[in-house]
Amino acid sequence: MATTPRRFLRPFLFTSAAAVAGGSVLYYVYRPRKIPGSDPATVPPPRYTEDGRFHPPRFPLVKTRDEQIADLKRSSKSQSAADAVDTKGSLGALTGSRTESSIGGQAKQDDDESYDLLVIGGGATGSGIALDAATRGLKVALVEREDFASGTSSKSTKLVHGGVRYLEKAVWELDYNQYKLVKEALRERKYFLDTAPHLSSWLPIMIPVQKWWQAPYFWAGTKFYDFLAGSEGIESSYFLTRSKALDAFPMLKQEKLFGALVYYDGAHNDSRMNVSIAMTAALYGATVVNHIEVTSLEKDGSGKLIGARVKDRVQEKDGLKPQEFSIKAKGIINATGPFTDAVRKMDKPGVQEIVAPSSGVHVILPGYYSPSKMGLIDPKTSDGRVIFFLPWQGNTIAGTTDAPTAISQNPIAGEEEINWILSEIQAYLAPDLNVRRGDVLAAWSGIRPLVKDPNSKNTESLVRNHLITVSDSGLLTCAGGKWTTYRQMSEEAVDEAIKRYDLKTSPLLQVPRVSGSEMIDDAAPLDGSCQTHQVRLVGAHGFSNTLFINLIQHFGLESIVAKHLTESYGDRAWTVAALSAPTEQRYPVRGLKISALYPFIDGEIRYAVRHEYAQTAVDVLARRTRLAFLNAQAALEALPTVIDLMTEELGWSKKRQEKEWHDTVQFLASMGLAKSKLSVTRKDVESGKAGEYDEHERKLYSRHDRPADTMESDSKFSSGEKPIVSADSPVNK
Repeated sequence: MATTPRRFLRPFLFTSAAAVAGGSVLYYVYRPRKIPGSDPATVPPPRYTEDGRFHPPRFPLVKTRDEQIADLKRSSKSQSAADAVDTKGSLGALTGSRTESSIGGQAKQDDDESYDLLVIGGGATGSGIALDAATRGLKVALVEREDFASGTSSKSTKLVHGGVRYLEKAVWELDYNQYKLVKEALRERKYFLDTAPHLSSWLPIMIPVQKWWQAPYFWAGTKFYDFLAGSEGIESSYFLTRSKALDAFPMLKQEKLFGALVYYDGAHNDSRMNVSIAMTAALYGATVVNHIEVTSLEKDGSGKLIGARVKDRVQEKDGLKPQEFSIKAKGIINATGPFTDAVRKMDKPGVQEIVAPSSGVHVILPGYYSPSKMGLIDPKTSDGRVIFFLPWQGNTIAGTTDAPTAISQNPIAGEEEINWILSEIQAYLAPDLNVRRGDVLAAWSGIRPLVKDPNSKNTESLVRNHLITVSDSGLLTCAGGKWTTYRQMSEEAVDEAIKRYDLKTSPLLQVPRVSGSEMIDDAAPLDGSCQTHQVRLVGAHGFSNTLFINLIQHFGLESIVAKHLTESYGDRAWTVAALSAPTEQRYPVRGLKISALYPFIDGEIRYAVRHEYAQTAVDVLARRTRLAFLNAQAALEALPTVIDLMTEELGWSKKRQEKEWHDTVQFLASMGLAKSKLSVTRKDVESGKAGEYDEHERKLYSRHDRPADTMESDSKFSSGEKPIVSADSPVNK
């Protein structure tokens, strides 16, 4: 009789266990997620008071570039007390008018004017190091020869990702280092989206499935990717049937399509992220200056580094002889990306090179090539590489290649690489979509600084992640890695610097109110330890997905412009809008576009100069706005407006304006501008001649083919006449 209850109890227990397990899996997959940017703004938007008055946000100001340079000079006592600049803190007006500079107090502003750290390089890693050090209470300076993000950091694939291809290698090759790299990157992806929700967002990416057996393979891979992300995950991956895949991505080729897997990763605006990191570091007290070139490193009698000699390249651009001066620091960090070895050779001329530069080419196509909220990855191209096909800034970005290259400041994408990308894209798109070379709006080549460990027995083997090494004289080099892990690299570099240079961190007692509000604390406990995973960047505090509506209602901005401003500047969009000129139209009320094709407006140029240290037209067109990366021809056509606005702000001479024209046109050549445009003048652009193409260039560079012949019933000409040439043309006689 005892077996009867047991007979019923056992199935009941098994069924209950299966239900609990199944329910747990379902809950894990469909549990509520915190989507970055979906939360209300930490600082609510300003509103009208009962008496009808509007109180705009008042954000703290960074020091001016001249004030920052004065601080650099002061580190070596090269500047007299009479030249010292008053830097008492205050809050600036919304438009940036200054009575006093407002900065977060940097620790150790005492009798010792030398810096704890001097960072060479203003890319993602260098700027991240400056922010990390400044928020630990260290006195830090950063100098950049060109502009923030002028190299690799502005020429990425625009993804914030763990790397599904690295995960595949980790599994098949049983490579624990690859696994750690993916795990670290997924954690950093979450920090990325939390600290800068206005500049980064989640993006679903589709993997087309062409054979039935690929479905379980890709499903297992994407689910493992979700599992590794854990609490840092954005959304769970899912399978789409053939019809659903075509509905989500109508441009896909239907032939042999079985379905698709969709997983989630992050996307961001890379150069604006870089600039925001640098400006946040400046607000926390770092001395951050672009267009300052290191000409040599300085050592003491024992051969230890004590500083660097630098010059201001802006003076050269103005036709003046630049004055060289010294910057004194206890430690020097080399974070110059592809140019790492050039700085290492300043320290030790015969040192073994560690950078193995690799070229990554990307092309920009019109937005109609991809859905606005869905990307695509080809996990295995014809030669085994991976290609991404992603929506970005209203257009479509495709890339990348991976090939050894020589190091140069502005490498040019080769035709062979561009055509390879286009042919790979064509293989996945519907056959009725003709992927034309003429559809390429911009194309550029970025140099990825892969590194070799100089202490490894096999000096030719590449380091998969990043490398931190210190020379005998004390030069700390941080190289390699990728955009997603810039913060982790920065943390490790500062940790090593503190140990090597015997530096003392301290809590920040005068924390700047980056949010612009005295009522809101910036959350991160700046106690001397690394807190950059919690330090929100400039613009993040007041951002929400509905902020653009407040801008429209207050400033009368065009909807697409308001969305662009909030997604590029966060809460600082209030300042950008206030700096925009009236249109003298009924609507939009403010915001004069610098290009009819894109939402970039005049206020962005003024903001870039006053608040983000923009010093050249290229700084604005390429890295403050992204027009040069989106459309090289449109950037050329906007150049007269940009130069005029910057002349108003910076007082450029006629000679400087001409230099800016020449330098910018040469830069646009590296963005895919037609070779015949390299000699165009401002007059050519303003008269419309810059938009004219000869027959050869029409096939290569124009955004459209020649018009088709009109139907005979619609033709204005007699039979035999050419319908695209006027009737009185000699061709028709």
